[in-house]
Amino acid sequence: MINYKKIFIIVVGFIATLNLQAYTDSDLDGVDDSVDKCPNTPFMDIVDLNGCTKKSLIKKNSQQSPHHYDIIIGASYSGADYNQASRNDTEATSLQIDYYYKNLSIQTSASYYYSKDSNGYTDKGFYDTFVGASYKIQASQNLKFYIGLGMLLPTYSTSLNNNNTDYKASASVSYSIKNINLFGGYSYTLIGDDDVTITTDNNTSISYKYKNTHSYNGGIGIYATNKLYLSLSYFEGDSIYVGYESIKSASIYGYYTIDNNWFMSLSYARGLSDTATDNYASIRLGYYF
Repeated sequence: MINYKKIFIIVVGFIATLNLQAYTDSDLDGVDDSVDKCPNTPFMDIVDLNGCTKKSLIKKNSQQSPHHYDIIIGASYSGADYNQASRNDTEATSLQIDYYYKNLSIQTSASYYYSKDSNGYTDKGFYDTFVGASYKIQASQNLKFYIGLGMLLPTYSTSLNNNNTDYKASASVSYSIKNINLFGGYSYTLIGDDDVTITTDNNTSISYKYKNTHSYNGGIGIYATNKLYLSLSYFEGDSIYVGYESIKSASIYGYYTIDNNWFMSLSYARGLSDTATDNYASIRLGYYF
C-alpha cells in the first residue's frame, strides 16, 4: 500500500530533515519482509501488523484517491539562559496541517507561545507561520532524496523588526540499511527582516543586523518495532544576527504509530552553544486520513 503517514515524518523533517523509511519491504505494504506473513499483497491493500490484507483501497469502477491529509496538534517547552543574562521559559502550542499527493507534500503550521523571564517580563503571541512543500525523489529502494521550498510569514511580532517574509530552501538524503536509517540535510534561509537599533531601559543602544543563514543536520535512526521509530541527530546552523555564534544542538526523537489513523511523536533537544536553547521538549499527536 502507499503509506502516506511515513511521508508526514519527512515533512516534519523539512525543518529537522528526518527521513524515517528504513526497512526492506518488497511488496511495499509497510511491513518488514522479515516479519511479513503475507508476502506479495496487492499494492493498494491496507494490511495489519503481519502484512495481511485488512481492506482493499481499490473500489469497483473507481480508484483510490491520491489525496491524503493529516492534522497535528502539539505542545512544547523550552528553557534558555543566554550568557546567564536572564532565565527565559517558553511554553507553546502548535497546529500543523499536511496535504499529500503522490511524492509531493504541502505543509502549513502555526504556533502560539507564552514566555516569562527571571526578571518578571512576560510575552505572548504567534511565532512566524510556516508554509512549504517537499518532493521525494526515489533513487533506489534504499536511497531517497528530498527537496523543499518554504516561507516564514511574519506573524511573530517583536521589537527586533522581524516584519518581513523569510524564504527557505532545503535538500536532504536518506539511506536505509535493513532497519537502520542514516540521514542528513542542508537548508538555506533568505532572511527578509530589516536591521534595527533598540534602546534598553538604561538608555543603551543595541544594533541588530540580520543575515541569511545556512544550517546542516545529520543523524541515525532505527525502527525498534513496526510501530516505533527512534533517532539521534546533530544540528548546526547560523544565527540570524551578524556577529553571533552558530547554534548547535543534539536531539533525540521518537515516532509511534498508534493505529491506521493516529500517531504521536516525542522529541528532546539539548543546546550545545550559548546561542541555542538549553532544553527543548515537545509532544505531538496527529490524525491521518
